[in-house]
Amino acid sequence: MNVNISQETIWLGVGFIGQALFSARFIVQWLKSEKEKKSVFPVAFWYFSIGGGVTLLAYAIYRQDPVFILGQASGLFIYFRNLYFVTHERKQRNELTE
Repeated sequence: MNVNISQETIWLGVGFIGQALFSARFIVQWLKSEKEKKSVFPVAFWYFSIGGGVTLLAYAIYRQDPVFILGQASGLFIYFRNLYFVTHERKQRNELTE
């Protein structure tokens, strides 16, 4: 069986995967908030944000879309920074309890 998948089809798949990862972060956040009965952002939210952001940035670069590239690159900085805050806070909390 000889399947000829074009580069365009592969990049379209990358775009859809990135969008799925990016959308999954809201599902994770919603389920965690429902469980705790308040608005919370679990660490998984930031990991899905980064995974989706990186994938969508790659897709935007392939498409050569400067608006999309700027938006995703800016978002990635914020996602990594928030993940740093979460891990730094946990580290400090662990040091206080030791």
